Amino acid sequence: MASVPSLASNVQQRLADALSAALPEAGSADPLLRRSDRADFQANGILALAKRLKGNPRELATKVVEAIPANDVLKEIEVSGPGFLNITITDEAIVKTLAARAADARLGVPHAEKPGTTVIDYAQPNVAKEMHVGHLRSAVIGAAMVEILEFTGEKVVRRHHIGDWGTQFGMLIQYLIEHPHELDHKADSASGEEAMSNLNRLYKASRAVFDSDPEFKDRARRRVVDLQAGEKDTLALWQRFVDESKIYFYSVFEKLDMEINDPDIVGESGYNDMLVETCRLLEESGVAVRSNGALCVFFDDVKGPDGNPVPLIVQKSDGGFGYAATDLSAIRDRVQNLGATTLLYVVDARQSLHFKMVFETARRIGWLNDDVRAVQLAFGTVLGKDGKPFKTREGETVRLEDLLDEAVERATAVVAEKKDKAGLGDEEVVENGRYVGIGAVKYADLSTSAVRDYKFDLDQMVSLNGDTSVYLQYAYARIRSILRKSGDARPAAHPELALAPAERALGLHLDQFGETVAEVAASYEPHKLAAYLYQLASHLTTFYDQCPVLKAETPAQVENRLFLIDLTARTLDQGMALLGIRTPERL
Repeated sequence: MASVPSLASNVQQRLADALSAALPEAGSADPLLRRSDRADFQANGILALAKRLKGNPRELATKVVEAIPANDVLKEIEVSGPGFLNITITDEAIVKTLAARAADARLGVPHAEKPGTTVIDYAQPNVAKEMHVGHLRSAVIGAAMVEILEFTGEKVVRRHHIGDWGTQFGMLIQYLIEHPHELDHKADSASGEEAMSNLNRLYKASRAVFDSDPEFKDRARRRVVDLQAGEKDTLALWQRFVDESKIYFYSVFEKLDMEINDPDIVGESGYNDMLVETCRLLEESGVAVRSNGALCVFFDDVKGPDGNPVPLIVQKSDGGFGYAATDLSAIRDRVQNLGATTLLYVVDARQSLHFKMVFETARRIGWLNDDVRAVQLAFGTVLGKDGKPFKTREGETVRLEDLLDEAVERATAVVAEKKDKAGLGDEEVVENGRYVGIGAVKYADLSTSAVRDYKFDLDQMVSLNGDTSVYLQYAYARIRSILRKSGDARPAAHPELALAPAERALGLHLDQFGETVAEVAASYEPHKLAAYLYQLASHLTTFYDQCPVLKAETPAQVENRLFLIDLTARTLDQGMALLGIRTPERL
């Protein structure tokens, strides 16, 4: 339950009590309360109740209204249509509730009733490969869910399941053994750009030899066997590739204004020692069976185009392990060693079938059950303005660094245009350009339902108009500017004042912050928080048009309006922080 009950929960409770008093035979019925355009709230639950009790819904509704004792929260309740209740709240109740929220450091966001441990698998780049636009969504959506879940009291364990194992490392390591000076700088002194260009050069050079020299190809394949067997010198060279790649990853994540910590990076290699045991457990329990030499799990509902079952292959007929063996070992580790109650995978929607089969396999053997669940937070593709998968003019995949640099460049130009008006120095222009540019990229991603594809359009993203993070950042900065100009007047709640329509609308929307965050945490839908914040900024714009703040009619009204915008600023700031977006004080 929220530390500060919302108006909606207050009204819901009063109606539920009145329902029980007026209609004891109804048991504990839900009034089905929701926000309404006709009044502040509408309750629709009496219709279903009347059907169940075989009564006249309007008569029952009237009976319920009569059972509500006089109070200072409900101003008016009108029975409408076939038995709806249209409910208007008193201005006093709105301001008092908001004052309680303002006094709460959490702004009324409830702690989860039964917090558990969520292991969240997100931001999974590949060692020795460049990060591209396809890596953006897992990182941005995952980082937002980490913040949101932690804020509601969940224990969160981050996991970055990087691609750091497999056949290509045999090729890279063998090439490095034969050309030892190709990676001769010290990894810790390299920049991200240097690290990646070295890795890129090595990858291309080794690939060329691999494709053209059959004897090198054989040596590279034998090197994979050495790697999997843990041969000391081979592992040492493999570690150099991993370290070099991390320098590069960290430089990209830093640009994304995102913190990735070393202990949280447990790649495919981290489960290598568990694979044999995982296969043994699956086979002995009968969950997996041998088929043509491979260890497979079959499903009634997964069939290929020919109508034959398509299995999940845990171990190939040559003894090699597939992704499924690693993913199932990771589940074992996360449940048995990390104590996870929820496993959240922020992974491309195109991998949905694989994860459905992996989760079902884990359920069959009992690693997942009624107390431990796995969820894929699936996301769609990033598209170009033309609606096709995002590519460069040459048809290449877009490098993530280039994309972020361009966003910051565009945003810095937008900020610089207004620097004199905002009183910004050159350093602030650069810093705010970063916050606005990276915020724009994150918000465009997070304001779309994850499972949908979205168009990457930088012109739109850094626009001051429309549903963009810049619009929200400007809303915040504008409030901060008014508060700086307020002189002796201080934000203070005045429940005795009558509210203008725009003040009421802003107040009622502010009241929904706690419930919105709780809902987003439960459903893993950060786009609903983005939508809430955009609506908040829109209510604020209407409020400015209709309600002067510093030039309000009385000192009490000035204080009350300062109180409203101050709480709005704190809500915007907290909400944006949960999405991983910064709010500059001046723009």
